Amino acid sequence: MSQVPPAVPLAAPASAAARPPARQSWEALRVFARNPSAVAGVLLLAVILAVTIFGPMAMQADPFEIAGAPMSPPGEDALLGTDYLGRDVLTGMVYGGRATLLVGVVAAVLSMAIGLTVGALAGYYGGWIDETLMRITEFFQVLPTLLFAMVLVTLFSPSLATIAVAIGVVSWTGTARLARGEFLRLKRREYVLAERVIGAGDARIIWRVILPNALAPLIVSATLAIGMAILFEAGLSFLGLGDPNIMSWGLMIGSNRPYILTAWWAVTLPGAAIFLTVLAVSLIGDGLNDALNPNSRGRA
Repeated sequence: MSQVPPAVPLAAPASAAARPPARQSWEALRVFARNPSAVAGVLLLAVILAVTIFGPMAMQADPFEIAGAPMSPPGEDALLGTDYLGRDVLTGMVYGGRATLLVGVVAAVLSMAIGLTVGALAGYYGGWIDETLMRITEFFQVLPTLLFAMVLVTLFSPSLATIAVAIGVVSWTGTARLARGEFLRLKRREYVLAERVIGAGDARIIWRVILPNALAPLIVSATLAIGMAILFEAGLSFLGLGDPNIMSWGLMIGSNRPYILTAWWAVTLPGAAIFLTVLAVSLIGDGLNDALNPNSRGRA
C-alpha cells in the first residue's frame, strides 16, 4: 500500500510574517532593562516629566510674578533665588519645563512625520520620484538650519506653535535618508513580494508591511530628535525669538545672560535642566539602539 504523504501546514500570511514575533519584543525589553545607562535615563526623564507636569498644579503660581528682590541668591525666601527682575527661579523652571518639553516633542513628531513620508515614498517608488525627493532633501540639508528656523519664526511671529513648526521643518532630512535606506532594503523581501502577488495596494505595503519592519532605527532616531528639538527651542529662546508671554528654560537663560556673573543661578540652573533632559533622552536613545539593533543585542 502506498503511504499517504503527511499534510503540509499552510504558510502564514505574508502580513503576519512581516510582524516581529513577541519573543523578539520581550528580548529587546530585557536588553533595555539590563542597560544601566538606559534605566538611569528613563528614571531621570520620569522625574523631569513629573515635575513639569504636576509641579504647576501644586504650585499654582505665576512664573512672571515678582517674588522678591532682584537677583536674590538661593535661600529661605526663594529656594533657587530670583532673577534680574525678582521672579522666582524655581517657579520659572517648573513652568518653563512644560513649554520646552512640549515644543521639543511636537517638533520631533513633525520632523519624523515629514522625514518618514519623504523617505518612504523615495525608497519605495525609486526612479524619478526618488531623485526629486532626494534633491529636495539635499536642498534643505545644505541650508543653515538655525538661520532658516530664525527666519521662519520671525516671519510668522514667535509662539510655541511657530517655533515647533520651524524646528520640524528644518530638521527632517536625517530621518528622510534613514527611512529611504530602510525601504530600499526591505521592499524586495519575500513577504513584500507576496503582498504584491495577492493584490495589496501601495499604501498598505508601505504603511502596514514595510514600515513596521523599519521601525527599530526610526524609533531611535525619533528619540534623539526630541533632544535636538529641545536644544533648538532653547537656542531660539536664548536669541530672543521665543514667545515672551510663555516661560521657558531658554527664555530664562536668554533674559538673564547679562547678569551671569552676579546672578549665576538664574542662568546655570535652567541650563542644567536642559542638559539633564537632553542627557536623559540621549541615554534612552542609546539604550533603544542596543535593544532594537540585532547586532548589538547579540553582543549584549
